[in-house]
Amino acid sequence: MSNEEFRAAMSRLAAGVCLITAHETPLAADGPRGEDVGMTATAFMSVSLDPPLVLVSLREGSRMDDLLADQPLWAVSLLADHQLQIAGRFAMKGRISDRLLFADLPYVRGEASGAPLLSGALATLECRTENRVEAGDHTLVIGRVLTAALPSPDGQPLTYFRGRYRHLGT
Repeated sequence: MSNEEFRAAMSRLAAGVCLITAHETPLAADGPRGEDVGMTATAFMSVSLDPPLVLVSLREGSRMDDLLADQPLWAVSLLADHQLQIAGRFAMKGRISDRLLFADLPYVRGEASGAPLLSGALATLECRTENRVEAGDHTLVIGRVLTAALPSPDGQPLTYFRGRYRHLGT
């Protein structure tokens, strides 16, 4: 089987789209220091209800993979269909800084993680890394969910199918 055949087969699996975020350094007593980092992810799933665990797959050696190797606290915003531009913005490869990517986005800072949680997301989660598993060219990061909220629970999800972002039903 070729990489192209595998990629074509897996592109037929519809996935929800998330923004994974973390703050580069822990929160200080007088507020956040360092830089916020974000990446779009479609390889995200619930693992366990008791305890509440989730998993995200990160490209090995990516900025987020490197950051979460040192920073155990991170967050997830499950994107709504109106947040397609945000997904595209954080999916760009080779960017130097995330500072401009967050500049005009409405978000709140998570109390448990210090990471940005997008306003208007279907749901947000704050997590603490429990385990990291090397898997081929990716790292599977399993996180214990510390907080969960529903900023826009009645919205429609943004999905990814056949190499494109899609709205449910299209």
